[in-house]
Amino acid sequence: MTTMQRVYKFGGGVASPDVTEGDASMNYILGGKGANLAEMCRIGLPVPPGFTITCQTCVEYDEAGNSWPDGALDEIEAATCDLEARMGKRLGDAEDPLLVSVRSGAPFSMPGMMDTVLNLGLNDESVMGLIAQTDNPHFAWDSYRRFIQMFSNVVLGIDADLFENAIAQRRLIAGVRTDAELSDEDLRDLVDEFKAIFAREVDASAYPELVVDGTVTFPADPRLQLRLAIQAVFGSWMNERACIYRQRNRIPDDLGTAVNVQVMVFGNKGETSATGVAFTRDPACGARGTYGDFLVNAQGEDVVAGIRNTEPISDLANVPGLEEAAAELDRVFGILEGHYRDMCDIEFTIEQGKLWMLQTRAGKRTAAAALRIAIDMVEEGLISRDEALMRIDPSQLDQLLHPQFDTSAAVDVLARGLNASPGAAVGEIVFSSDDAVAVHEAGRPAILVRWETNPDDLKGMVAAEGILTSHGGKTSHAAVIARGMGTPCVCGVESFRIDAVAKEVHVLGTDIVLHEGDVISIDGGQGIVVAGAVPLVKPELTGDLDTVLGWADEVRLDESAGRGYHVRVNADNPEDAELALEFGAEAIGLCRTEHMFLGDRKQIIQSFILSDDADVRAKALEDLLAVQTEDFVAMLRTMTGRAMVIRLIDPPLHEFLDDPRELAGEIARKEALGQDVSDARERLRLIDGMMESNPMLGLRGVRLSIVYADLPLMQVRAVASAAARLKLEGFDPRPEIMIPLVSITEEHVQTRAVAERVIAEVEAEYGVKLDIPIGTMIELPRACLVADEIAAHADFFCFGTNDLTQTTFGFSRDDAEAKFLPAYLHEKVLAANPFETVDPAVLQLVKMAVDKGRAVTSEMHFGVCGEHGGDPTSIVDFFNTAGVDYVSCSPYRVPLARLAAARAKLISER
Repeated sequence: MTTMQRVYKFGGGVASPDVTEGDASMNYILGGKGANLAEMCRIGLPVPPGFTITCQTCVEYDEAGNSWPDGALDEIEAATCDLEARMGKRLGDAEDPLLVSVRSGAPFSMPGMMDTVLNLGLNDESVMGLIAQTDNPHFAWDSYRRFIQMFSNVVLGIDADLFENAIAQRRLIAGVRTDAELSDEDLRDLVDEFKAIFAREVDASAYPELVVDGTVTFPADPRLQLRLAIQAVFGSWMNERACIYRQRNRIPDDLGTAVNVQVMVFGNKGETSATGVAFTRDPACGARGTYGDFLVNAQGEDVVAGIRNTEPISDLANVPGLEEAAAELDRVFGILEGHYRDMCDIEFTIEQGKLWMLQTRAGKRTAAAALRIAIDMVEEGLISRDEALMRIDPSQLDQLLHPQFDTSAAVDVLARGLNASPGAAVGEIVFSSDDAVAVHEAGRPAILVRWETNPDDLKGMVAAEGILTSHGGKTSHAAVIARGMGTPCVCGVESFRIDAVAKEVHVLGTDIVLHEGDVISIDGGQGIVVAGAVPLVKPELTGDLDTVLGWADEVRLDESAGRGYHVRVNADNPEDAELALEFGAEAIGLCRTEHMFLGDRKQIIQSFILSDDADVRAKALEDLLAVQTEDFVAMLRTMTGRAMVIRLIDPPLHEFLDDPRELAGEIARKEALGQDVSDARERLRLIDGMMESNPMLGLRGVRLSIVYADLPLMQVRAVASAAARLKLEGFDPRPEIMIPLVSITEEHVQTRAVAERVIAEVEAEYGVKLDIPIGTMIELPRACLVADEIAAHADFFCFGTNDLTQTTFGFSRDDAEAKFLPAYLHEKVLAANPFETVDPAVLQLVKMAVDKGRAVTSEMHFGVCGEHGGDPTSIVDFFNTAGVDYVSCSPYRVPLARLAAARAKLISER
């Protein structure tokens, strides 16, 4: 035994007591699968015995360049011998062989992302022992061909289609439809054919241990099989699909995966054997009652791979010979849900009437199901409200805001399948993962249409608006991954005959043929497919979501044990403001006034920027004052009684001007036609004069207010005039003016003085008293460093973390995300995109500024209004590390921000 234990046993044996060494608390050591196998053993459930190699061993193996750490192989060999002794069988035995599975198991659930090898231990001798023991040659040869096929693909990377094509050809010759109908001789011949494929495809120089007498040979030594399989599972931790999955789900790369070596039990031993995947509640809607799929006379990969269409778990009790196992399974459902106090995802096998549990874990579920399950379990007394809030992933709520089919639209259903993942999507048909990525990058929505997806399709599944498969059930790879991503998915569309090579779909029973690029619509809630584009609508916040968000508001706004955690919205027009109020926003944290200069008003601001004529500029300001005042009247009326932070103009002025390249092209075209271009050339000269080498660090923000003093004068007057008018009408407007991009205290002081003078003038004009706080948008590192100086002259701070991230890193956001951030993330230079989740260094700058500001004026309030204000991970950090009072985000992220803020409050009180 080494200092660090690398192998943990679980289960008992034929004539030995239970020797389980782990439990559910050891998730980061044994992985989720290994920890839960141990836990199921401890609570007395039927689990095939085995042992787990720790996640830390995987990390050591990977860090050593795929070399085994000292003593690891010896410990694995000792555990293997112990397992043989417990079972009274030996791997590779010619009379009564022990067969094992080798499965991955990371600390966090990563369904289908890593590798598995089943039926390990079979060779030409042990297969005969299996036949002798079972008196079932069909089962034995089927298991052997499965082992060769899976081992070849997983361990050696041989193309799985080579084996599938061989099986299809064999079925064709035999005149049968399914693999189960193949004869014993067919399966034995497939074993020989598979070994020939193996010998042809393996690079002998890369695997010298597989060369026997100068010829590549499928390994007969079970110990060699086991070592290579474990290495392959370790290696799958860093495969492309696993890395993509971890990046998308923010799972650290340094955790590693455990490997579980477990005695095989067989669901393919005849009509009293079966295998299945089930949930203790419906993972799509959360309804009470067991839910899942099974197959008679099959192995586990047949269920999840969608090779055969499955049967619903509710029918298991109706299968002759499986009645007792079905009743036992129902009892186990209740035990597991009561023990874990959560909806459980279960894998099981029934071997000749005997139930075996192969896995349990907290089941992946849609957002709608997460809400329903949480509410029901609170009502059932299984969990508290606080536990329920901590169970629901805030980012998952975005699923509930996905579009749905407009119920007023006439819909002609083309085909039906299983409602695998809710939400509706419209896009053009693509038949491959690569094509989905290409169409997405071209800016067009795609629907990925496949016979069935597999783990290698993950990048295309991420890129697609929706997923459709013609095979597989609700627990297939496509369904599980789509639900986890919140992507609409319809599975098992049996009327679709998909020809991925020809890139077309034939719809059975019709003469309809769909081609690549044709637009279809899918509804993953109803399980329907429609030709053409169906109008989509956004749902409202009602029902379960409203209930849970109500619980969240009670928690986050509770000030009995300290401050409340508030949520505001970024909104620039009355429509967004009204939507945000429906979504539960308490106030407007950021109104970008420059957005009010776009559209048909762009000409007004252009005339101000480009004209040297004082009268023209004055008229432009007059026009802008009129339209901005009306804008503010509308928004402040909508937000009456609620704060509305209004940022003075921020972006470089050239952003309001014509693109000089396009203008130059227009000049060239006119010159070619002999037209007068003198005015256009003058306009181009003026625009060129406005260009800056680095505009994000140029004339923008407060610098505009100082250089073009008339602009802030106009904007402040528009705000104050709107507030004054509304006060006279009996409303309660609460505008707050925010000065952007301040880095020098005097910038704020001078601009504030101008604003206060204008506000006083408006008060006198309207005969009202206005209370308009004036604060600073902190978005530069220097501002954080001198925040105490600025705080002496500011009523509030709001952090623009987009610019603060840019200037802290020295990254241009647009250029970085387009040019090098993907490489930085792929090469692990950065653990996360700093423009999506706040970077620790940026967070420390925010905390510094909050602490400095609060030390000067305890009554100051602090908010965050950058993109990070809608990121659940960042929200927890902003509240609990930086100590801000509110976050502000886009309207559709308000619900998830409310839940994330509640979770942040609960975490702070632990």
